Amino acid sequence: MLSVKLIVCDMAGTSVRDDREVEMVFLNAIKNTGLHADEKEVNAMMGWSKIKVFQTLWAKALGERHPAFAEKVNESYQVFTELLEHHYRTADLAPTVGALELFAFCKQNGIKVALTTGFYRKVTDIILERLGWMQGLNADYLAESADAIIDCSVSSSDVAEGRPAPDMIFLAMKKLNITQASEVINIGDTPSDLLSGKSAGVKLALGVANGTHTYEELNALPNDGILPTVGHLIELLKQQ
Repeated sequence: MLSVKLIVCDMAGTSVRDDREVEMVFLNAIKNTGLHADEKEVNAMMGWSKIKVFQTLWAKALGERHPAFAEKVNESYQVFTELLEHHYRTADLAPTVGALELFAFCKQNGIKVALTTGFYRKVTDIILERLGWMQGLNADYLAESADAIIDCSVSSSDVAEGRPAPDMIFLAMKKLNITQASEVINIGDTPSDLLSGKSAGVKLALGVANGTHTYEELNALPNDGILPTVGHLIELLKQQ
């Protein structure tokens, strides 16, 4: 067994099924607020803090010093949040293949699981509640009972910088009293997941190829392996 104490796992596209629905929400918000961006450009920013996406796009369109910059960012972001919250309240939600099995394996083997996400806290909570993953978590989103599905939840609004910065990984470690990044595996389906893992200096920065990005797209970045699904991490742990 690897000397691993914590798995930091992305949500949408990694542990929560996403058929590029979040990307479509972005594109609708972009279209509805007078921005211009194609699917490839938006897809490259999946995993980021969501407001950072609109800051980046409006900076490109207007420049950060434009007097309307902040107003336009806020307008696009507000439209996006309305669409996103409606989506996650009404869409069919399900774990990705192997996610629940990974959570159970980690619990049986004394490995903590923290879920991180580029979503802000309100949407994160909607997803956790609908999937039953809020079970056993306290007000600080830490497991406080034996029936908890996960051990910790961290959203981009809980930290100063979302991905690709390592802040969410470090906060999860702090909450779970993990002091060494060499005892942590980070896994996600976007380039920003890989970059944040590498930036944090984790033992393994892994990608999954059944989310928003292909094997080829992810493997073009520094990584320690690209898995077919998050469930394949179980076999990787068993083989060490």
